[in-house]
Amino acid sequence: MSQALRLAEQLISRCSVTPDDGACQTLIAERLSSLGFECKSLLYGPAMAQVTNLWAVRRGAMGGKLLAFAGHTDVVPTGPLNAWHSDPFAPTHRAGKLYGRGAADMKTSIAAMVVAIEEFLHTHPSPAGSVAMLLTSDEEGPSVDGTVKVCEWLAGQGTRLDYCIVGEPTSVQQLGDTVKNGRRGSLSGRLTVKGVQGHIAYPLLAKNPIHLAAPALAELAKIEWDAGNDYFPPTGWQMSNIHAGTGALNVTPNELAVDFNFRFGTASTPEKLKRRMKGVLDKHALDYALVWSLAGEPYLTPAGALSDAMCKAIHAETRLTPQLSTTGGTSDGRFIAKICPQIVEFGPVNASIHQIDEHVDVSSIEPLKNIYRKTMELLLL
Repeated sequence: MSQALRLAEQLISRCSVTPDDGACQTLIAERLSSLGFECKSLLYGPAMAQVTNLWAVRRGAMGGKLLAFAGHTDVVPTGPLNAWHSDPFAPTHRAGKLYGRGAADMKTSIAAMVVAIEEFLHTHPSPAGSVAMLLTSDEEGPSVDGTVKVCEWLAGQGTRLDYCIVGEPTSVQQLGDTVKNGRRGSLSGRLTVKGVQGHIAYPLLAKNPIHLAAPALAELAKIEWDAGNDYFPPTGWQMSNIHAGTGALNVTPNELAVDFNFRFGTASTPEKLKRRMKGVLDKHALDYALVWSLAGEPYLTPAGALSDAMCKAIHAETRLTPQLSTTGGTSDGRFIAKICPQIVEFGPVNASIHQIDEHVDVSSIEPLKNIYRKTMELLLL
């Protein structure tokens, strides 16, 4: 059994539903410490839901560039256990696949990173560049006491990264077909439209906020917010929840609440999107309130040293030329971008993430590890 596969199984066997780390980071810190890494555990958040973070760094012989591997040891809840074909925290092999919660997202990536670092330093004990690892147990949760806090701490220490590889599962059909070189921003909000409650048989004596808001919501759904650009698709606006009504069939509601989200690239800004949405609501003369929540700004790594090295490493191992993509949801890359100019995300196939019977192809684990190691060789020697 390969070292990367063995470590992936050890990590999967540790129940680490967010924000619990399940002592995964302790295991990893022990291995990295034996290689000369300085390991620091950073704990944030309330005592009953404390988030565990790990920052580990090994300085190169000549200082050189600093490459960090980043990821999360927490996983999403399992869902109904009786729907799984095997215990989600007992790594199981079936038909060439490794099953378990976190197999794809993202304990296999972490295992491959650690073993890649071990192999790299065994072959090159005194590289010119430096290697680090940043792990959190608050990526699948609210993400307020995890990577964002570590990056703030690093900034306070005067530490900046030159390159960062995030081990998110980015491959679509096969390992190596997709690398994320950026992510869209996420701007959420709640719109509350006020009306006047009344008897449904006497609509002239009431103001139905559902009827009042409907034309504005239809217009918002049809707007082309921007045309996107060479790196990002057009901005999208989607409603996720609508709440109204008293529960009675003969009463019009007093207010309507709508939850919505913008996924936006660098062609728009949060301020521009807010102004344009407000303009539509004002045009329809609604009595409304808006509460906004910015989960993250978009980030982008144009083609350069890191993406070139990653693509070369992928091609050498798989013969594939990966697509650089910015699609998908948010990731902790949005926080790391504050202290690092070049970030890419790369990991195994993502088809089963967050699902019942999450799994990864066993045959992809060694190539994944080799890609991480080759990327280090291209950047740090």
